[in-house]
Amino acid sequence: MRDNWRLEKNRDALHTRARMIYAIRDFLVNRDYLEVETPSLVPSPIPEPHIDAVSCGDLYLHTSPELCMKRFLAAGYPKIFQICKCFRSGERGSFHLPEFTMLEWYCRGMDYRLLMEECEDLIISVAHNLGYGDIILYQGKTLSFRKPWEIISVREAFSRYAPVQMDDAVNEGLFDEFMVCHIEPHLGSGRPTILFDYPVSGATLAKAKEEEPGVAERFELYMGGVEIANACSELTDMKEHHVRIEKVQNYRDSMNKTLYPLAEHFLQDIANMPDAAGIALGVDRLAMIFSNASVIDDVVAFTPEFG
Repeated sequence: MRDNWRLEKNRDALHTRARMIYAIRDFLVNRDYLEVETPSLVPSPIPEPHIDAVSCGDLYLHTSPELCMKRFLAAGYPKIFQICKCFRSGERGSFHLPEFTMLEWYCRGMDYRLLMEECEDLIISVAHNLGYGDIILYQGKTLSFRKPWEIISVREAFSRYAPVQMDDAVNEGLFDEFMVCHIEPHLGSGRPTILFDYPVSGATLAKAKEEEPGVAERFELYMGGVEIANACSELTDMKEHHVRIEKVQNYRDSMNKTLYPLAEHFLQDIANMPDAAGIALGVDRLAMIFSNASVIDDVVAFTPEFG
């Protein structure tokens, strides 16, 4: 069999993917977002408990452009977006690649509730641009983009689907396990689901709710049981940033994971960051939805095994 058989097999999906990315850009540019570029090699990656960066000498391939994009906000850019490659060590599976494509956009003066609406509008606009209308077929099931979408809090999702309550899962260190095993399989079936108000312990750079400090103004978008996007009202308190990052570093140290240098430039600039909301959307996973693909390999040109 020829070496380029995968490129031939994925031809239709790659055409859909290209048109989808064009539609994303068209939507955001028409809403006055400025497309920006940030470096892939950075002195310090985002501190996350379970995400590991790829080192390149004294630098790291970024796991997300988030830190640099927030520095744009701090410099006075009101609405920005970027579509770029991101890199994470050890991530490989049906929905994961160590090198993948991310869309991130940020808006000054917006909170996570308003961003939910804009996220809905973007997905619906892309679907119409691709000629799918309001309803598509994904893995044998109908998925409707008509509003209203399902919007449910994490606390309520635990009450519906998990054998324990959210707070108990957090206290027992089993939150992620219960999410994967009991909750995520129920999300985004029939219509997209927006799951909101995550525990602060799992939202390092998200703003906490004033009326409920243990909960973050964060949401995730699910379609067909697949997590598509992760968003939040951005944390702008510099002291709280240091506290959150120290907690992550302590956790990583306890798990014998690499401790990354502090992102000093980001922590300096955050003092000037305005209230804003931001979102990271997996381009490859969204292409899976619109291409009716069961694995991420079917919507990219090259995987690590065939690069």
